Amino acid sequence: MDIACTKEERSILEHISKVAKSQQTPCYLIGGFVRDKLLGRSCKDIDVVCLGNGIDLAHAVAAALHPRPKVSFFKNFGTAHLRYRGFDVEFVGARKESYQPHSRKPEVTAGSLEDDQQRRDFTINALAIDLSEEHFGKLIDPFDGRRDMDQKIIRTPLDPDITFSDDPLRMMRAIRFASQLRFEIHPETFKAIVRNSGRIKIVSQERITDELNKIVSSKKPSVGFDLLFRTGLLHFFFPQMADLYGAEIIDGKGHKDNFYHTLQVLDNVAARSNDLWLRWAAILHDIGKPATKKFEMHHGWTFHGHEVVGERMTPRIFKQLKLPLNEKMKFVAKLVALHLRPISLTKEEVSDSAMRRLLFDAGDDLEDLMILCESDITSKNPHKVRRYLENFEHVKERLHEVETKDKIRNWQPPITGEIIMETFGLPPSRDVGTIKTAVREAILDGLIPNGYEAAFAYMIERAKELGYTPRAGS
Repeated sequence: MDIACTKEERSILEHISKVAKSQQTPCYLIGGFVRDKLLGRSCKDIDVVCLGNGIDLAHAVAAALHPRPKVSFFKNFGTAHLRYRGFDVEFVGARKESYQPHSRKPEVTAGSLEDDQQRRDFTINALAIDLSEEHFGKLIDPFDGRRDMDQKIIRTPLDPDITFSDDPLRMMRAIRFASQLRFEIHPETFKAIVRNSGRIKIVSQERITDELNKIVSSKKPSVGFDLLFRTGLLHFFFPQMADLYGAEIIDGKGHKDNFYHTLQVLDNVAARSNDLWLRWAAILHDIGKPATKKFEMHHGWTFHGHEVVGERMTPRIFKQLKLPLNEKMKFVAKLVALHLRPISLTKEEVSDSAMRRLLFDAGDDLEDLMILCESDITSKNPHKVRRYLENFEHVKERLHEVETKDKIRNWQPPITGEIIMETFGLPPSRDVGTIKTAVREAILDGLIPNGYEAAFAYMIERAKELGYTPRAGS
């Protein structure tokens, strides 16, 4: 066989081959499974294209398996799917496609294997393996996909302008494969993406974001984002990030390019964590800088409050990109808001109060916040980087000491709004919130111990200043 398969994979493919012969239906293994096996990557998705009815073949294959898997099929698309021994196997009849300019949904007719390979997005995805008994395991490679794979090139089988105009999502896929596999996009293919970048507007945001998240999840996501920017695609669906690009110089004073700084921070986070949402926090941590950029004479460039602006922008960007508007979004917004705080704690003589406040505000997300902050150190001076990282280690030690002593992390103040209303006979009101906040701040500032009795006594004092006295019996 021209690809290296495990014993279990070969057993499944030989079973499909045997059933296909009994059905007199020629079939071929095609696409991602062939690509990934040639690259030495594991793959659990097996795509089979046949010269006939894919749904009928799927049912015949399932009927001969023990235990018999359930077949899910979609008559309108001519596809069928079954799951067996951890593998997702999809069957479809070979087809050729034609497109209308306003849509990426093709008009489909039955076709040959050659037709089916021609409609594939890239040469490395057009590779097929013959599953017939006579030529079992033979590689069918009409577009030199094996050569492109060896040379690490992403290239379309046919005219790239037609390929990308027909289905503009393929432009995102080209960049996603380049990012995941660390391949280069062929120069003519790259130029075609630039020429057709505006066509991305006919693709649903959900499909774009699905590809985008795969880029974010790749080992070095900056590769994909750099390509998205240079092809112009990023400007159409994520202009806020494209706006980070560039550096201005006035009176000899310039600021760093925040786009490429952000990509470096993203790569730094990716080297430390696989968490998709922590990576999104890296993407958005400086997103508020263009809106807050200001040149101050005798001082230089400032971005005061960019973390606050970035926090406010996060929900809008999540909605725009059709990312989940749930706890994941809140996590990202929180880290964007807090990403400067640990840096301020690296200064000498920082009080325990500042440590307590960070512990309280970060809660369970403290470790992720520290990963983001350490990743935000992108100086080209190795001595400066080492000094900053040493300072962060000192901050971590201080945070651990304060948390061990005060137990502030994920802490809830001992005085609740209900206790205040009950003690003073008050309805819900602004004054109740004022008293509650005063007690919380006093504990965080270390003015009173973190305990119920001290907090209750402090509550009485603050309430008296507002003209309230405890009810009888309180």
